[in-house]
Amino acid sequence: MHKNRVILASLAGGAGVAAILSWISVRRLSEPSSPLIRKPEAVEQTAAKKVALIINPSKSQGDQAHAAVQRVCEEAGLEAPLLLETSLTDAGQAMAQRALDEGYDTVLAAGGDGTVRAVAERLEGTDATLGILPLGTGNLLARNLEIPIDDLQTAALLAVRGEVRRIDVGHLKLQHLNGTVADHAFLVIAGVGTDADLFDDTDEKLKKKVGWLAYSEAGLRQLPGRRKKVSFQLSEGNWQTRRVRSVLFANCGKLQGLDFVPDAKLDDGLLDAVVLSPRSAAGWVWIFLKTAFRARNKIPVISYYKTKKLSLRCTEPMNTQIDGDPTGMVNNLEVSVSPSALRIRTA
Repeated sequence: MHKNRVILASLAGGAGVAAILSWISVRRLSEPSSPLIRKPEAVEQTAAKKVALIINPSKSQGDQAHAAVQRVCEEAGLEAPLLLETSLTDAGQAMAQRALDEGYDTVLAAGGDGTVRAVAERLEGTDATLGILPLGTGNLLARNLEIPIDDLQTAALLAVRGEVRRIDVGHLKLQHLNGTVADHAFLVIAGVGTDADLFDDTDEKLKKKVGWLAYSEAGLRQLPGRRKKVSFQLSEGNWQTRRVRSVLFANCGKLQGLDFVPDAKLDDGLLDAVVLSPRSAAGWVWIFLKTAFRARNKIPVISYYKTKKLSLRCTEPMNTQIDGDPTGMVNNLEVSVSPSALRIRTA
């Protein structure tokens, strides 16, 4: 009973803070920043010819998404989309590869950020175009691209017939504690430290019940913590050592309506590294307020760097995440960006 009360209180507090910060952010913002800086090129504006739809069957709106895409394809005079489903052992990579092998030029990902990222990993560097039907909890890339998360018909129309943009793809190369090396693509934000602890600690059952508010409950439990020593190198520059709570690598910067990294752009060929070093809960509040008010003044608990590459060493193991999915503990990692590597349809 006590645990339930703590959870309810945390959720209420998190929801209240999120609502206040979102309201302040909207009130203070006269012109919302765009995650894209380049206009779509005319040469990219090819119509879809063959459409494949990759659905995460665990999402409740899968049937509606399928019906919406079928309707758009029929109205556009296209053949019915090839329907493929992800599995517990494959988040969408094999399905995307099948679509490419069979000549499908437009591949839609219907699911959460994990499904979108898995499909994008196979489409990166090809002439095929990604479309998104957001069915997840966070839907971070869809929110950044202003793809509607509560209107599947419009999302399907954009996914099949929207403008084609080229966006950057981030890569996170991890050296795990057992010596294995893994290379993951990411589209929104990857990170090491408290942010990864938060995603790793989020209650999945609670997440299914209350959605993204479950992250608030986990976040409140992660606030105390302590800073850890890391050393990092930007591109080929000098190594510098800091005590941090998190280091984030942003390809774009909107998180649940807040412009957390307002200068991050999906198509500038750069990543925005964000170093968070609060000593206490008060430092986190300072960061939240700066974010909510879009303040441009510098504060000592958060630093921003633009870079094409970053190497990081941890003096003790730290957790990592990509686009909200935990990716394990590491001592070393490298981050890089592949400019204009992915074609995507959007508004």
